[in-house]
Amino acid sequence: MTVDVWKVLAGALVGFTVGLTGMGGGALMTPMLILLFGVNPGTAVSSDLLTSLVMKPVGGAVHFRRGTVSWPLVAWLCIGSVPAAFAGVFVLKQLGSGVQLQNQIKTLLGWALLVAAASMVTKAFMGARAGARRPPDDAGAPLSVKGLATILIGVAGGFIVGLTSVGSGSLMIVMLLLLYPRLSAKESVGTDLVQAIPLVASATLSHALFGHIDLGLTGALLIGGLPGVYLGARVSSRAPDAVIRPAIVLVLLGSALKLLSVQNAAVVWTLVIVTLVALPLWGATDASLRPERQWGAAGYRRTTWVTAQAVGAPFAIGFAIALYYFATVRRGLMATAGAMGPEAVAPDVPVRG
Repeated sequence: MTVDVWKVLAGALVGFTVGLTGMGGGALMTPMLILLFGVNPGTAVSSDLLTSLVMKPVGGAVHFRRGTVSWPLVAWLCIGSVPAAFAGVFVLKQLGSGVQLQNQIKTLLGWALLVAAASMVTKAFMGARAGARRPPDDAGAPLSVKGLATILIGVAGGFIVGLTSVGSGSLMIVMLLLLYPRLSAKESVGTDLVQAIPLVASATLSHALFGHIDLGLTGALLIGGLPGVYLGARVSSRAPDAVIRPAIVLVLLGSALKLLSVQNAAVVWTLVIVTLVALPLWGATDASLRPERQWGAAGYRRTTWVTAQAVGAPFAIGFAIALYYFATVRRGLMATAGAMGPEAVAPDVPVRG
């Protein structure tokens, strides 16, 4: 069998993304196969599902060993997602033209992913604001599972996966993070990777009964995808939320633009511009929310770093300033906060004359 090197590299890229963020399997792989390699849409969906079915356990096993899987959430999600995946494939076949229907659904899903990315950014700002006002006393408290709402997330994600092979990570991780604010990003990725195994198995079996799975294509994707998902999962199981959440937002944005048929060059430039602007804006926000006592103890001026990053955000210099802030200044502030204890996270109290 002749192995297409480009498909192997595509599998490695998507595999690393899946392992790192828990998403991108369908949202990236399916459009890539159709647009870059000219694969028939039905074959692309079926082969992508089979590839994901093999890759997900690899990433899930890494998170299992790291203890970053919420098993109660896995159980509740599967109750909704597994039968919904069967239902999604059944509805797809009953409606007739699969290609036309998939294109329409992917357009809707593209807009949904844009909303999801915006929601994650909003949630991050709200969470940072709340965290600056009170210490995280309940960080070690057990997660209170909302059974019905979690099942409905599984139903929505499973049904969409059955229709398009997209959504097992892209939508479900976002919904989990919104429903469970105290769930860390690494736990959401690990939980989604594990619950996606029976979900993708259900969708794959259903598609295999109706469609065609190209084993040669699947093999090439797995040659690159398996080591890619393993490396991505190792990074995500160790990396802090400050690294994983921005990666999730960028994957959501890129996936949404591709699902909306935006040209590759436009997608790349959009992601570059968003990264250059978003990092200094996030740095300025992070700096503004830190109490003045931290800045004084660390020997920095809050006004200087907030202004420099905010004003420089529209320009490349803002990105460079933000890199220095996160690499040096913020680390100094964190070390100072650790030495100061609980009073470091107490909000500033205005002095009344």
